[in-house]
Amino acid sequence: MRIGTRSTAMALAQTEEVAAQLRAAHAGVSAEIVRYSPRGDRDQVSRLDRHGGKGGAFVAEIREAISAGDLQAAMHSLKDMPGNEETPGLVVAAMLKREPVEDALVLRKDVALERFLETKAAGLKIGTNSVRRAAFLRRRFPEAEIIHYRGAADTRIKKLDERALQMLPDGSRVGPADAIVVANCGLARVGLAHRIAHVFPAAEMLPAVGQGVVAVECAEKDWGTRSLLAAIDHAETRACAEAERELLWVLNGHCNSPIAGYAAFEGRKLSLSGAVISEDGSELIEACSESDGSRPRELGRKVALELLDKGAAKLIEASRLEH
Repeated sequence: MRIGTRSTAMALAQTEEVAAQLRAAHAGVSAEIVRYSPRGDRDQVSRLDRHGGKGGAFVAEIREAISAGDLQAAMHSLKDMPGNEETPGLVVAAMLKREPVEDALVLRKDVALERFLETKAAGLKIGTNSVRRAAFLRRRFPEAEIIHYRGAADTRIKKLDERALQMLPDGSRVGPADAIVVANCGLARVGLAHRIAHVFPAAEMLPAVGQGVVAVECAEKDWGTRSLLAAIDHAETRACAEAERELLWVLNGHCNSPIAGYAAFEGRKLSLSGAVISEDGSELIEACSESDGSRPRELGRKVALELLDKGAAKLIEASRLEH
């Protein structure tokens, strides 16, 4: 099976895990990893909306290779897959068991965590490319400067330690950063878990929809590949992801929407928390609910409609206008 993936260290590690699980589930199955450098990796300056959001930046070119028959499957981080559009002819055939979902703080080596937390990061520069993270950081650390910071996790940490300036889309430069915020789960995969200075609990910084989920996509009519991938699909993770992505679908979120959503099983109950936050962090709209887990999309729709009833649409529309 030819599996396509991005060429970053994190993506390759995630795809190796997919291959390992396939080999364990099916004796004699071989998995060839095919590397791609999509637009979002080739251009690490522009904001992602220039490439059509995360989907255009990281997913579209690999999807085209499946449709062309060059690949049997592709590995994506689920949070990079657009949740507000259908993809004719393709299907997510497997989702691996979810990894930790929290966001993590990484400090430059000469910045102490005590200084960061005790002063609420006053006067410090925090780098992120995520609109959601930036909004929560502005709310949590109003006296910090949140700066545009792109690149793979290991590359960003290297730039952080080297006090590198980060180029903005208009050609100007910002930085150096004193800290960056990245996904907790990715750092362990690239051997950088020791750099985590602080993990933000979900109650403090609600994760992105699909964060921590490795998704494997293939052609809808390729029943042979779908059958192989079904063996590594994690049912609880899929239910959580379906609830979260339905939330995103109903809200009609786009790549610049500061939308967050996190579903998890608590015993036999599936709970879902959703939030929409203004880009400056001043306004936060939240909703949560739970169900028996048998109809996760209904749960996602219920939470999304509650957010809309509370005024979430105006924050989403404002984020469209500002970009």
